[in-house]
Amino acid sequence: MGKNIPSKLQFKLPIFGDAGVGKTTLTHRYLHGLFKQSYHGTIGVDFFLKKLELDGKNISLQIWDFAGEEKFRFLLPGIINGASGTIFMFDITRYVTFENLSNWLSVFKTANENHNQTVPALLVGSKTDLEGIRTVPSKEAKSFAQDNNLSGYIECSSKNGENVEELFRKITKIMMEKVKQ
Repeated sequence: MGKNIPSKLQFKLPIFGDAGVGKTTLTHRYLHGLFKQSYHGTIGVDFFLKKLELDGKNISLQIWDFAGEEKFRFLLPGIINGASGTIFMFDITRYVTFENLSNWLSVFKTANENHNQTVPALLVGSKTDLEGIRTVPSKEAKSFAQDNNLSGYIECSSKNGENVEELFRKITKIMMEKVKQ
């Protein structure tokens, strides 16, 4: 039997992925329920706090919106230190953003080894509202998640809100399970 989960939990949740995949848009949709067509690129990392109740627990999510540009990748190991979970995001209409996940995961795995930690990661395919120009098949993304021992795969649209709440609930439940262990 696992230990009891405290009634108040705080989780550090970085979101990684290439520039332009929709990390900032997703974060703002989740926090404010709003969709904004364009944002300026994130420089370094932006930090947000979301309070929610899930399974009778009061949870504070520290969402770290990480810049997707290569030049900021050196910050990733420090940001992953102490993380409770993470989201890896790609754009279902831009195959290169899916291919680049291998680079992100490589840095992520090394950072976890160096910090002697295991951080669950959820794979997220964004921009399902653009299904007509999809270049990454769902099946391929699901296989990638399984092959890399990720905690699952979910697709979303920050534009119409599809699966936005669900994906944050899913990763939060995964982080809560980890606390039990």
